[in-house]
Amino acid sequence: MTLAATVSRPARPTPDAATAGLPPAVPEALTVSLPPIAEMRRAMLAQDASYDGVFFVCVTTTGIFCRPSCPARKPHPRNTRFFGSVRECLLAGFRPCKRCRPLAVDGGPPRWLAGLLDRVEAQPAGRITDQDLRDAGISPHRVRRYFRRNFDMTFQAYHRARRMGLALEALKRGTDPLHVALDCGYDSNSGFRDAFEKTIGATPGRSNRLTVVRTRSIETPLGPLVAGATDDGVCLLEFADRRALPRQVAALKRRLSAAVVPGDHEHLAGLAGQLEEYFAGRRRTFDLPLVRPGTAFQERVWDELTRIPFGQTCSYAEVAQRIDRPTAHRAVARANGDNRLAILVPCHRVVRQDGSLSGYGGGLWRKRRLLDLEAGVAAACGA
Repeated sequence: MTLAATVSRPARPTPDAATAGLPPAVPEALTVSLPPIAEMRRAMLAQDASYDGVFFVCVTTTGIFCRPSCPARKPHPRNTRFFGSVRECLLAGFRPCKRCRPLAVDGGPPRWLAGLLDRVEAQPAGRITDQDLRDAGISPHRVRRYFRRNFDMTFQAYHRARRMGLALEALKRGTDPLHVALDCGYDSNSGFRDAFEKTIGATPGRSNRLTVVRTRSIETPLGPLVAGATDDGVCLLEFADRRALPRQVAALKRRLSAAVVPGDHEHLAGLAGQLEEYFAGRRRTFDLPLVRPGTAFQERVWDELTRIPFGQTCSYAEVAQRIDRPTAHRAVARANGDNRLAILVPCHRVVRQDGSLSGYGGGLWRKRRLLDLEAGVAAACGA
């Protein structure tokens, strides 16, 4: 949102010119349900990334539009307009900001971070200091903010977890622990053992009993999602800013006897692609293997959630009726909240008896946007 140059308000382009080269249009339903003006201004001034995808900031003096988290200098409030979709911004005559790249919703890491992640993968046993980041032209503060927001850990903790995750995989393949320790940059087996146990939660000797859950961040129009998968399927999908995420991860580790480490997996790559199609209005169902350990009651509720048709909603009481537990609507609500697979197991489609929204860990505004998206796609397809 740079104000280096003051230009006149751009002329409104034709729809064809404004949307040339874009993905298929997001349904019109996504142009509604904006937060209050005061809330959007606060989010813009605070560079609150949790609002990325909820709305876009258009600057009338420069003719550009940005994400709320754009790091550029902020405009005066009287020079801003707010829209709920990229398409609206373009049709109003604004062009995308080159700093925050509001058109980029490909599910991958930002371009400025790609080289750093490549370096971690190429040299997992190495050490990358703040000075190394500065020498590479990357702000350590920016790196810290990204990893806190997307992984709830520092970059150094991420690098260490990635290193220990690779060590865990090597141990499970039968590699000698001493060789693994040396490959991780440790001079002694005892130092490696202590670091491994602190990160993984088990000693190297017990590692063959653990299930490995690999996790990564997936960018979406509604903010980053933390996704996790075992070799059997996707086991975690939650918005990164959800307060209950640490509790959900702890429950997953306990139920699967798992170690949770950063990394990628073919299931996660497939998930990122299908989520991109979902948010573009091109996908209604997901065809990924799911791992969702829970109690017998929770599993019955989650099964029923997957039967709620795309574009429709159901009340907690109706779900209770469908699983033959008509008085258990509160227990249904708790099972809904314990769902660790947001969007895939569509707990956002469950509403109150009167149709109002309640109880969504990712935030009611996200629940509204998901329902608006699905209703718009269903209406556009005549179903």
